[in-house]
Amino acid sequence: MPDRPPRLGDVIDDYCPKCRLLLNHDVASLAPDGAVAKVTCRTCFNTHDYRHAQLPARRKGKTGGDTKSLMEQVLAGMPAPPEPPPAPPAPVRKRRDLWAEVERLKKK
Repeated sequence: MPDRPPRLGDVIDDYCPKCRLLLNHDVASLAPDGAVAKVTCRTCFNTHDYRHAQLPARRKGKTGGDTKSLMEQVLAGMPAPPEPPPAPPAPVRKRRDLWAEVERLKKK
């Protein structure tokens, strides 16, 4: 029934500053003109002024216009990585003569 005025105990959506979410609230008090004055969050039971389901403006960063991510700022302050050492030459593998090994073991 959206055409009737709100009454005490009605459930409405509002932004909860404690939960920092848009949640269900109970109407806790009405202004003399019949408008909602205070609401109570049904999740954390915090009572606050009715905010008309408006999210607050986003906070600006401390640096102002600097839009780099924190990781980019950290990497910018790091020294350049050293050059990798040259790869060692591949070892020349000697081919084993298995029959010579067998004969050497027989002599022991």
